[in-house]
Amino acid sequence: TTSYDRTNYFENLPSDQLDLALQLEADRMRGLLLREEDRQPEMTVVRNEFERDENDPASALTKELFGTAYLAHPYHHPVIGWRSDIEKVSIAKLREFYDTFYWPNNATLTLIGDFKADTALALIRQRFGAIPRSPHPIPEVYTEEPAQTGQRRVTVRRPGEVGVVALGYKAPAATHADHAALEVLAAILGEGKTSRLYRALIDTNLAISADAGQEFLRDPNLFLVLSMLAPGATHTQVEAALVTEIEKIKREGVTPEEVSRAISKLLARNAYARDGSYAIASQINEPIAVGDWSLYFRGPAAIKAVTPLDVLRVAQTYFLESQSTVGWFIPEATAAGAHTSSVGTRSSTFARAAHYYRDPIQARGVFPAASANAPTGAGGSPATQVAARAHRREINGIEIVTLPTGIKDVVTFRGTLNAGDAFNPPGNAAIADLTAAMLDQGTMARDKFEVSGLLEQAGATVGFNAGSHTLTFSGKCLRADLAVVLGLLVEQLRTPRFDSAEFDKVKKQVIGAYQRQMEETDFRGGNAFARAMFPDGHPNHPPADDAYLAAVNAATLDEVKAFHAAFYGPQSARIVLVGDLDENVIDATLRKSTTGWTGGKALPTHPNATLPSASRLERVAMPGKTSVSVFIGQPSGLRHRDADYLALSTGTAILGSGFFSARLLAIVRGQEGLTYGIRASLNADTFCDGYWGIAGTFAPELLAQGLASTRRELERFVSQGVTAEELATFKGTLVGSYQVTLSTTDGLASALLNALLRGHDLSYVDTYPEKVRALTLEQVNAAIKKHLHADRMITVTAGSSPEAKP
Repeated sequence: TTSYDRTNYFENLPSDQLDLALQLEADRMRGLLLREEDRQPEMTVVRNEFERDENDPASALTKELFGTAYLAHPYHHPVIGWRSDIEKVSIAKLREFYDTFYWPNNATLTLIGDFKADTALALIRQRFGAIPRSPHPIPEVYTEEPAQTGQRRVTVRRPGEVGVVALGYKAPAATHADHAALEVLAAILGEGKTSRLYRALIDTNLAISADAGQEFLRDPNLFLVLSMLAPGATHTQVEAALVTEIEKIKREGVTPEEVSRAISKLLARNAYARDGSYAIASQINEPIAVGDWSLYFRGPAAIKAVTPLDVLRVAQTYFLESQSTVGWFIPEATAAGAHTSSVGTRSSTFARAAHYYRDPIQARGVFPAASANAPTGAGGSPATQVAARAHRREINGIEIVTLPTGIKDVVTFRGTLNAGDAFNPPGNAAIADLTAAMLDQGTMARDKFEVSGLLEQAGATVGFNAGSHTLTFSGKCLRADLAVVLGLLVEQLRTPRFDSAEFDKVKKQVIGAYQRQMEETDFRGGNAFARAMFPDGHPNHPPADDAYLAAVNAATLDEVKAFHAAFYGPQSARIVLVGDLDENVIDATLRKSTTGWTGGKALPTHPNATLPSASRLERVAMPGKTSVSVFIGQPSGLRHRDADYLALSTGTAILGSGFFSARLLAIVRGQEGLTYGIRASLNADTFCDGYWGIAGTFAPELLAQGLASTRRELERFVSQGVTAEELATFKGTLVGSYQVTLSTTDGLASALLNALLRGHDLSYVDTYPEKVRALTLEQVNAAIKKHLHADRMITVTAGSSPEAKP
């Protein structure tokens, strides 16, 4: 990844492959080829990454905000560069940069995880010891930003759906003593329902999101406040509301209770960020980048020491109008084509300083980034049998699975009950979503601020989301707070408050968030793709945008109450808890809180979708977008537990998983430079038949070439299958990547829950590697030939796309 202050190379791999990582990094440090024939295809790849980012209003505005706030300092420039930089930089300039900065005395090597220190240090000496120090001093940034002498403003006008207001205040570097107080202030302003900005903007229907955050950078930077406008709100209103809250804090300060809640949230977040070796490495990397690695260890103590007077002082010191930059993103109406959609909303977007990922598996996309055939986010290890350590039982009709792990203090939980969109009443596709959205708006015993206050004081998180078939709930808490959080979770599920005033607010927030999603080419294209593959009434068939928004508007509170009464119950509920557990506390809490709870339904069944009779192309016109999202695929006719699934998904991983050795990335991206990201996967097949598809992004001018290249590789894949060498290589790739994720509570909780939902025994988490290794070339190629039909696939493009023939 690259950011303002550093470039970061990382490997996340099984512990027996440590030497491989060290070999790769030592070679990369001084052995880079930097050839012109490689620069050209990589240029178009990076340009597509730039174009994808430009499609997002908050990101585009933040880029302009930094460019306006900083005139001299390098923070003026976006991390990825300007478009002309990407297109025109010479190989000689790249070589100059490489020879200036890529030396061991300008690098820090961090190892986190399962290794012996003496062995690791010996390997480091072996691989890096022969590399000399730089023959010259490493240049330091000497430019200081001149004093700002008045407020600056910038406006971005582009096609879009939702307006954005952003404020940036000049603030000190991450190493400054005031940084901790600014972090606490950011949490008070913008984190959770008890935050100042939630109460002032979201709860009053001025905004669909409102966030604040202090950048963590080496030099003085920006404290950002960003809000996305609710339908009907104006930029002037939202800016005034943001400034009013900031000025109120400068006049009156904050309360001890607010500071206490903010500290609890920040300390819990710090604990959650140490869940696994990769998480720790990612966190410690940022203090290294700003010049003081010890901040990783000293940060929590600094947060604990913050007082209300500290918060008042930093607000008065740094929140000065003369040191601010204001940005507005003003969406312009377009003659856009027909919208397509899916149900659900996304959480608020806070465009902080970007980390640009060279690996598209880390980047935002429609299809899952995880290996298509592995239980999503799962983990396993040859040395550790997960299922044998898991404890499965039933409490008052609820299926419970617990798995204690070695991580200290942190508990992660995941759960579902059958109350998703498949149960929506005829004529309204939004009832399941609105019911889920009401769960965190208060209970019969407490209003939403009391619920949020309890969670935030504990630093806990709980979230709800309605999917195609199930309501999914998830969260994290500290071991000491588990009884309170579990009890509150059940209270939210069993006895939502269903207040009419809150329901009206929720409807407006859902509409605003949905309109925000309509900005995204991935969202619009992905849902047009799903509509084209699945018939009306199938769980994977999303409603049209206008129909969904009309359904939200038309929904009544009585319909939501009736839905809750009919489908929310223990009959179909499952909860998985992983981490630092006290199983006696879990069982006692759940037994007490769920006694007397009844209801719940079995999942409905639906006929499989049928293959189209011929290939066809659909376009979703989105004028003004700088990148086009492309989808190619067909109904798979498979569910995850079907006999051919593993063979087909393994073959699909060889074609288009997120690994650079997969054909689509290796050829369409690596050799031809046509896209930043492209992948193939099987999807939406846990509860019903799903689909097989390819998803990628292309610049409009490269769309025709990108489609032709992708179709060529698709046809070759379907007609010829994969090779024995590819299968042997990817068996190791898939098993190794699967095993890596064992280290996190998130991965284990997801793996265990997915096994339950997909109808597998828990032992599947352990036996998956064996099943992959046992696959034969004949099985994989037979599954590809049996289930995929290159001449009957649907293609959808979304964006500012030129005419293209199917």
